[in-house]
Amino acid sequence: MKDPRILKLAENLVGYSVEVQPGENVLIEMIGTERDLLNAIIHEVGKKSGNVFVQLTDRKVQSAMLRNATKEMLETWAEIDLNRMKQMHCYIGIRAGENVNDLSDVPEDKMKMYNSIYQHAVHSEQRVKHTKWVVLRYPNDSMAQLANISTEAFEDFYFDVCNLDYAKMDRAQDALADLMNRTDKVRISGPGTDLSFSIKQIGAVKCSGQCNIPDGEVYTAPVRDSVNGTISYNAQTLYNGITFENVKFRFENGKIVEATSNDTKRLNDILDSDEGARYIGEFAIGFNPHILHPMKDILFDEKIAGSLHFTPGQAYETADNGNRSSIHWDLVLIQRPEYGGGEIYFDDVLIRKDGIFVLPELEPLNPENLK
Repeated sequence: MKDPRILKLAENLVGYSVEVQPGENVLIEMIGTERDLLNAIIHEVGKKSGNVFVQLTDRKVQSAMLRNATKEMLETWAEIDLNRMKQMHCYIGIRAGENVNDLSDVPEDKMKMYNSIYQHAVHSEQRVKHTKWVVLRYPNDSMAQLANISTEAFEDFYFDVCNLDYAKMDRAQDALADLMNRTDKVRISGPGTDLSFSIKQIGAVKCSGQCNIPDGEVYTAPVRDSVNGTISYNAQTLYNGITFENVKFRFENGKIVEATSNDTKRLNDILDSDEGARYIGEFAIGFNPHILHPMKDILFDEKIAGSLHFTPGQAYETADNGNRSSIHWDLVLIQRPEYGGGEIYFDDVLIRKDGIFVLPELEPLNPENLK
């Protein structure tokens, strides 16, 4: 008998996250060896009279392909998969790989080509903008190890997070989205951080289980040239299979003019991918009550309760500041007391202190009210 939590997750993904309608084409991409959730999703799409298409991706095979990739090969690969993506109405992406570092031995120049030629065209421009999509991880030994807990404990945590009442969370987000829509100046302060920027007339977007599982954020973007000051991120982050920590940026008129980390050279190589990579494409506030600590998995880490992320690279068209890049790198700052604390101000009014919302209308987003 299948785990009822898997069946519930499949039902939520198909019926709530992407809302499959009769006759719609649904692409399910499974990275890794997990099959129970995949089969459950296929069954749910069938119940909705949708058309299922499946791609099985093996990271080790993908790594070998990328190490041997040429510009011409990547262009052909992108053309083939872009044509398929253009025929899809929905996309469900499941990441269940065994080793988060499988792509770490792909040369940097190859990864840059892959991101700019393939990922940007197929996913950033087509899938994100023109399909109903949701992306999620799937619990396995590798993820449990990153979270520093047993596999069984991680599975319990995972299903608590992924099967949260996202409709309730969606309602609780209304006040924050409305406030962000009315806000001009934002200031973020904390250890090693004193950052200011404007979000005037950019717009705010609620995230409550439609595009990511787990979920729990409201995002916007800074006016492109308005960012000034410094930010010191305190969550480890993976990019192209490489771990970065102690990332710190200094901004002048929107541009990252100084960037340091445990691997400063590689960090700056990424930020030099194109002009837009040194500008910010997203500012988001995270508040999933079950996610408390980073595990080098951005789909979880960017939703940490009491966190924010400030993202170099591509902006979303739904909250667009005009920044375009092949990079979109969500970097996370946690502001709960055990991570050093910190404040967020909107138009000089304190809205969150040490990870807790202090305005009455925002209190429904505090952890005790979302569980």
